[in-house]
Amino acid sequence: MKMSSVPIIELDRYSYGIGDKLILSDVSLEVGEGEYLSIIGPNGAGKTTLLKCVDRIYRGGIGTIKLRGRPLESYSQRELARLISYVPQADERLFPFTAREFVLMGRYPHLSPFSSVKPDDILEVDRVMDLTRTREFAHRNIRTLSGGERQKVFIAAALAQGAKVLLLDEPTTFLDPGHEREVLRILARLNRDEGITIISVTHDINNAALSGSRVLALKEGAVLFSGSSSELMDNRVLNNIFGRDFLLAPHPETGQLVVMPEMTG
Repeated sequence: MKMSSVPIIELDRYSYGIGDKLILSDVSLEVGEGEYLSIIGPNGAGKTTLLKCVDRIYRGGIGTIKLRGRPLESYSQRELARLISYVPQADERLFPFTAREFVLMGRYPHLSPFSSVKPDDILEVDRVMDLTRTREFAHRNIRTLSGGERQKVFIAAALAQGAKVLLLDEPTTFLDPGHEREVLRILARLNRDEGITIISVTHDINNAALSGSRVLALKEGAVLFSGSSSELMDNRVLNNIFGRDFLLAPHPETGQLVVMPEMTG
């Protein structure tokens, strides 16, 4: 996909801390429109914090964050919601809404406080539920959905915002292999066919290598690696990130090196 000459997201020597604890340290990063960036790193590396700073859930910090060339702080909350949507890590929170009601709430950036839902809003909800294959359980209460079904509903609600960027924090955590594959395929299709920019935090090195067009690695809040999957899958690089070597072998379909499971005992 052709990238815009102006990055959709740009961080320049950005640092963020809470109290005396520095969580992000001098991070510089550019993300092109339509890119699929996977973020990896050890626990506590600052991955989730980075997403929350970009979406202004966490405010402040030193350095700059720009969206489409504009400082992040210059965006109104409504403008920001129409550009970026954050999908948090899956958890067991249960909501007293049907799947369709929850997705419809994603239209909030396009509604005034006293306006009613318009036909265009209904059409958009139908469209994103079709994209995420969630219409089949549109009228079911979220409480009754499986973890994978619920995660797809959260992605649909994010798309209903009209956002051009999806920030996803461990989108396949706790999912069984079937739902994990389906969620990853949905994200790939949104990126490829809809031009959605995706930034996805993952603990799974193979998902990062096989899903994204580029991988970023954080360690102790700093950028340790930014490059292609083939550049990542080198034990000199992986050892620098995770402090250990991995067993690597070619993927049987793509030939891309992937991390193999190791025998225990």
